[in-house]
Amino acid sequence: MAKISKSVEEIEGFEDYLPVMAEKLGEEEFMAELCNGFRLLADAEKGVITLQSLKKNASLLGVEAMSEDQIGAMIEAADLNGDGVLDQNEFCVLMLTLSPSLMADAYKWLGKSLVNELQTTRK
Repeated sequence: MAKISKSVEEIEGFEDYLPVMAEKLGEEEFMAELCNGFRLLADAEKGVITLQSLKKNASLLGVEAMSEDQIGAMIEAADLNGDGVLDQNEFCVLMLTLSPSLMADAYKWLGKSLVNELQTTRK
């Protein structure tokens, strides 16, 4: 993913607004917004992000200057189950990975989520 992060950061004019969004919204609302972003980018019929749907909507992410090869590499790197497309979870992981400053927060959110899940399960 480091290679992809570098490619995105090298795009002229690219600014990472995810940390600002996360700070203003809080973790639950921020994750909900990532899910909304997934729905905007996903192929409406397939319910997943494909190379074509991401290419078509690249301007929504501010990465319209990326080549088809770069977009394909991004999908390939983020495709955790190897099906050639991105589901919602894979998309969220990708977005957090593309914003390295959010990674520390992501680990903190995961810890809080696990603690909440454990507390809920024990009730």
